[in-house]
Amino acid sequence: MNLRIASVTGLLALAMLAGCTQEQQNKISRDIQNWTGTNGVLEVYAGDKLARRFLSIDKMSTAMGTEDGKPRAYRYGYGVLDENQNMTVDPGEKKVYFEISDYTNAVFFESPR
Repeated sequence: MNLRIASVTGLLALAMLAGCTQEQQNKISRDIQNWTGTNGVLEVYAGDKLARRFLSIDKMSTAMGTEDGKPRAYRYGYGVLDENQNMTVDPGEKKVYFEISDYTNAVFFESPR
């Protein structure tokens, strides 16, 4: 009986999701990911050269204005600064706060490890 209820609930959720626009589906996906967390990596480039890498990022947030509530032109988060850029959190590498502007040449992705 519980399997039948779970199946019906799952089908209803899929039907509701199919009725959403792509933007709404993306927001739902981001909300789920924010809730469950992710093991993100942020790479910041200076031209074609890797300048900084941050590991173990749970999420990056868009700054919002205090008075007007509008999104600001930068993102922020916390991650471990990968000083030797070996994609591993080594002893002595610390978790730091970072900000990047919308104009930063950067890539954010889920860690493959």
